[in-house]
Amino acid sequence: MSKTVEFSTRPKKEKPLNPDNWVNNQTGKEALKRFTIDIPEGLHTRIKTACASKGAKMRDEIIALLEKHFS
Repeated sequence: MSKTVEFSTRPKKEKPLNPDNWVNNQTGKEALKRFTIDIPEGLHTRIKTACASKGAKMRDEIIALLEKHFS
Protein backbone atom coordinates (compact mmCIF):
# COMPACT_ATOMS: atom_id res chain seq x y z
CA MET A 1 0.00 0.00 0.00
CA SER A 2 1.47 3.34 -1.02
CA LYS A 3 0.75 6.65 0.61
CA THR A 4 0.56 9.91 -1.23
CA VAL A 5 1.13 13.34 0.21
CA GLU A 6 -0.27 16.45 -1.40
CA PHE A 7 1.34 19.83 -1.00
CA SER A 8 -0.53 23.04 -1.52
CA THR A 9 0.99 26.03 -3.25
CA ARG A 10 3.65 27.98 -1.44
CA PRO A 11 2.19 30.79 0.67
CA LYS A 12 2.88 34.31 -0.55
CA LYS A 13 5.53 36.16 1.38
CA GLU A 14 4.18 39.34 2.87
CA LYS A 15 6.43 42.36 2.92
CA PRO A 16 7.79 42.73 6.47
CA LEU A 17 6.39 45.71 8.33
CA ASN A 18 8.99 48.34 9.14
CA PRO A 19 8.34 49.57 12.72
CA ASP A 20 9.32 53.14 11.83
CA ASN A 21 6.82 53.21 8.96
CA TRP A 22 4.13 51.81 11.24
CA VAL A 23 4.76 54.55 13.82
CA ASN A 24 4.67 57.23 11.12
CA ASN A 25 1.38 55.91 9.77
CA GLN A 26 -0.14 55.80 13.26
CA THR A 27 0.83 59.27 14.45
CA GLY A 28 1.07 61.26 11.25
CA LYS A 29 3.97 63.02 12.96
CA GLU A 30 7.74 62.84 12.92
CA ALA A 31 9.22 59.36 13.25
CA LEU A 32 9.97 58.26 16.81
CA LYS A 33 13.18 56.65 18.01
CA ARG A 34 13.70 54.65 21.18
CA PHE A 35 16.13 56.27 23.65
CA THR A 36 17.19 54.11 26.58
CA ILE A 37 19.45 55.33 29.36
CA ASP A 38 20.40 54.10 32.80
CA ILE A 39 19.95 56.65 35.58
CA PRO A 40 20.42 56.40 39.33
CA GLU A 41 17.42 54.97 41.16
CA GLY A 42 17.11 58.06 43.36
CA LEU A 43 16.90 60.37 40.34
CA HIS A 44 14.28 58.15 38.75
CA THR A 45 12.22 58.25 41.95
CA ARG A 46 12.45 62.05 42.13
CA ILE A 47 11.40 62.45 38.50
CA LYS A 48 8.54 59.99 38.87
CA THR A 49 7.32 61.61 42.10
CA ALA A 50 7.42 65.12 40.63
CA CYS A 51 5.57 64.02 37.50
CA ALA A 52 2.95 62.12 39.46
CA SER A 53 2.31 65.09 41.74
CA LYS A 54 1.40 67.28 38.77
CA GLY A 55 -0.29 64.53 36.75
CA ALA A 56 2.28 64.58 33.95
CA LYS A 57 3.89 61.69 32.11
CA MET A 58 7.61 61.20 32.65
CA ARG A 59 8.05 60.82 28.90
CA ASP A 60 6.50 64.21 28.17
CA GLU A 61 8.51 65.98 30.87
CA ILE A 62 11.81 64.46 29.74
CA ILE A 63 11.10 65.30 26.08
CA ALA A 64 10.35 68.91 27.12
CA LEU A 65 13.67 69.11 29.00
CA LEU A 66 15.61 67.67 26.06
CA GLU A 67 13.87 70.01 23.59
CA LYS A 68 14.71 73.00 25.79
CA HIS A 69 18.35 71.97 26.18
CA PHE A 70 18.89 71.02 22.53
CA SER A 71 16.70 73.64 20.82
